[in-house]
Amino acid sequence: MKGTGLVAGSPAVPEAAARLGRLRLLRRARFASVCAGLLLVVLAAFTLALCTGDLAVPVADVWSTLLGGGDAGTRFVVVELRLPRALLALLVGFCLGLSGALFQALLRNPLASPDVIGVSSGAAVTAVVASLVYGVSGLALSGAALTGALAAGAAVYLLAWRRGVNGHRLVLIGVGVGAGLSSVVSYLMTRSEVTEAQSAFVWLAGSLNARSWPHFWPLLLASSVLVPLTFAASRTMPALQLGDGTAAGLGARVERDRLALLACATALAGVATAAAGPVGFVAFVAPPVARRLLPGHGAALLPAALAGAALTAPADLLGQHLLPQTQLPVGIVTSVVGAPYLLWLLARANRVGTGG
Repeated sequence: MKGTGLVAGSPAVPEAAARLGRLRLLRRARFASVCAGLLLVVLAAFTLALCTGDLAVPVADVWSTLLGGGDAGTRFVVVELRLPRALLALLVGFCLGLSGALFQALLRNPLASPDVIGVSSGAAVTAVVASLVYGVSGLALSGAALTGALAAGAAVYLLAWRRGVNGHRLVLIGVGVGAGLSSVVSYLMTRSEVTEAQSAFVWLAGSLNARSWPHFWPLLLASSVLVPLTFAASRTMPALQLGDGTAAGLGARVERDRLALLACATALAGVATAAAGPVGFVAFVAPPVARRLLPGHGAALLPAALAGAALTAPADLLGQHLLPQTQLPVGIVTSVVGAPYLLWLLARANRVGTGG
């Protein structure tokens, strides 16, 4: 074998192949162990959310109720009051984590996430307009938020298009679009009545308060379509991460494949925002957590999604019970975690002299 120092048929060839096989097994084992660890965190947060509240329910009674047992009072508390919110927190975090991982991997920029590049701001504008101007609420409000997120994502992509899409240009344009949309939200809030502005502010903070089954089922239906589509489209991700020229040389249709994945990422962020409001920093923080747990594994889409769920569920639980007689929106709690990370990332980028 030229250039490697290995001769076909020599003892070094099977030894090198065996070493490569062991490395692959180790990578797979690490991937499985990280996913299992994140699942355990998710399961623990889910169980604690069902146990904790004004009426404490033992763990054994919770799982007995979920499996069809338990008395009527316990079933009402666990299944009707707590279960939809706990499931919604997990699913919102899963969708946001997956969306953020796609944006950051495709654009090769750690600042790329739906709440930074204007997608969440688009959802906020249409939701505030629908709520304050037209008095819309409930599922119609969620539909308006989803429409705004998709429209904002499409606008950012079209404005960034210059015979293709450059990651840094798309992020910069997204930040500008997001700032403009945020100013529209601020204007509408200042022109509205105090009570209307207060209810809109709770949604804008990203809240799971008073969420029930009618909020969960649409998100479950949308994610059951979007998540498989995303993982199917992500088969081209390894080639796209090598750069446009290399990806094209490997047979990838670069712009088409990138557009499909960006559309999936935007839709995932849109449906999550429609269900819970713009929960800040989950899509921003979850992907780098996954990449640090799995260095050298590329985008790490599934671990990033699980990390998003593992961040959102405990944050919502903390928001419910941190202060007595007060329920904090989950977006406030996640921002407490995400904002310092953003400052650290910007300071680190400034030290090394690069924005990416």
